[in-house]
Amino acid sequence: MKSTLVYLLIITILLSCRKDGEVSSSANQNSHIEYFGFTIIDTYWDDPTDSESKTNYADEIHNFSNLADVLVVSPNADLTQRIQTFADLDLKAILHLNELFFELIDTNSPSGSNYNLRPDYKDRWNEFKDINLSILNTNYIGALYIGEEPTWNGITFTELNSVSQLLKTDFPSIPSMIIEAYPSLSDLQIPETVDWIGFDRYFIKNPNTNSEFQKDWALLKSKISNPTQKIMVILDSHFIDWAHGDLGNIDLTQMDEVANNYYILAKSDEKVVGILGYFWPNGFDIPESIGARGMPEKVISEYQRIGKEITGKNN
Repeated sequence: MKSTLVYLLIITILLSCRKDGEVSSSANQNSHIEYFGFTIIDTYWDDPTDSESKTNYADEIHNFSNLADVLVVSPNADLTQRIQTFADLDLKAILHLNELFFELIDTNSPSGSNYNLRPDYKDRWNEFKDINLSILNTNYIGALYIGEEPTWNGITFTELNSVSQLLKTDFPSIPSMIIEAYPSLSDLQIPETVDWIGFDRYFIKNPNTNSEFQKDWALLKSKISNPTQKIMVILDSHFIDWAHGDLGNIDLTQMDEVANNYYILAKSDEKVVGILGYFWPNGFDIPESIGARGMPEKVISEYQRIGKEITGKNN
């Protein structure tokens, strides 16, 4: 009897250890993913589908996100209160700095919107920096977003590199980020001082099995110019009936599957630092678009599940 009890005890311990190991292994699948959040959170966009006047949606995502964007349009903008609002909700900000550094000049670019580096970009940056110095640190800022799909919008490597070097000199600890449009990936050149890179390609149900997406994914990785650079996955979190439905053969009720597929993609590559959903409120880009905010409840629940797993926010 005694030997039998000892044997059973050993088996119990072994099975317990195995179970613990399996849980640990599963938990470690996303340990390299540090951030989860959404775009168009504090960018002056008021969702046209509700009766509320609202342009900051941080209160709607903070329970399952730790990253969200803030639009900067002027060098004299004081972001102190806006960023503090984020911090109070345990969110770090991505600062959209395109308007600070670049100006629209003509239509001579792949996108039809050609941007040039402003001749006074350093003066504009120094003015903005001096006003917002108290919040320009990693306690408040998750990343500095340099240009909107730069190559697609006519921003040259020289221009991109000049801005990237300026930011890295002034704030070396704050990551800088660029997100490129997939048609321009072949022409993209990534400055060595850029920390996070990514691309956007939408209307795809499963990026893990879609051959075109996988080509883009491999192409992006081939552009990495610094071994410390990391990838930000851009999650398709909006829905346009004629695009997602007709072109992508995706039903609105399947957008939770789309989210999980992007999560699987992110977990599969240790270069991935985060997942950023495009976008949260409704009506952005075109009036008929549905944002993550307007998705069916089961889809929103999937965003929440993924976000909580990544951020550790369980309340």
